[in-house]
Amino acid sequence: MHYEAPAWLKGAHAQTIWPLAIKGFGPKMSRKRWATPDGDFIELDFLPLQEKQPLVILFHGLEGSSRSHYARSLMRAARDRGWNGVVVHFRGCSGVPNDQPRAYHSGDVDELDWVLRKLARRHPGVPRYAAGVSLGGNALLCWLGAQGVAAHKVIHKAAAISAPVDLTVSGHALEHGFNQVYTRYFLSTLRKTAAYKVKKFPGMMDISGAVTARNLHEFDDAYTAPVHGFRDAADYWQRASAKPWLSQIELPTLMLNARNDPFLPATALPARRDVSPTVLLEQPDEGGHVGFVTGPFPGRLDWLPQRILSFFDEA
Repeated sequence: MHYEAPAWLKGAHAQTIWPLAIKGFGPKMSRKRWATPDGDFIELDFLPLQEKQPLVILFHGLEGSSRSHYARSLMRAARDRGWNGVVVHFRGCSGVPNDQPRAYHSGDVDELDWVLRKLARRHPGVPRYAAGVSLGGNALLCWLGAQGVAAHKVIHKAAAISAPVDLTVSGHALEHGFNQVYTRYFLSTLRKTAAYKVKKFPGMMDISGAVTARNLHEFDDAYTAPVHGFRDAADYWQRASAKPWLSQIELPTLMLNARNDPFLPATALPARRDVSPTVLLEQPDEGGHVGFVTGPFPGRLDWLPQRILSFFDEA
């Protein structure tokens, strides 16, 4: 399925920012809370159950949720097909702070593994498809590479959209020029989360620097890395990047990255030699970061969910 942005919306930043301004309501969903093995919880939003129909599982991006434009559009498209769907909220992203010091990160493969296996047990005998957007896409690709052939027992296909598979390149790209707008947007909520953790867990470790972080490197250095077992931001960005895992993926997987994505320069995108034969690389010239808006003004967001579901539905 070929993607081409309308002339009025060409450009990386327009493709990235404009979807956030498009109003639209998602389908009716019900929320369930799952207790995690470590005494915490996550919350998941489910479409109404359709017996014996495929399940689409979505892992959102940094500070995303079921209200993100891509989540609403994908769940709406799944509903229209008569499929099941669920948006998995990473810890603290459902609107309720989680109970443990930890939150979530780009290489959170243990959390994904627990969620995917639990969903597989609850939805046996039907095709199960997993999609990840941005941070969620990177984490999903890490899980797929680590699992190898074993992933077939859990899900049947996967899709990673705008995944920043080289976190070092991506992190530094967001420190310069117009990209700092995105950094400020993320930090507006990340710093609030850090401030809440500092207050709730006094003396846990020195994460106070995260409250005043000026960029993602400083935030990850002060909070994400130490809380989740990494030495520092550089160690986290290196070890949590999906790019080294791509050659070990054994499940049919779509990787969709626009070449004008401001979060990951085209020079850092994976080439055919970097991925396994089961990975389909699609790298259109336009699309920005999870943009892919089509049609006349004000634009439509239906291309991306249809591309994802078409890939899942292919024999």
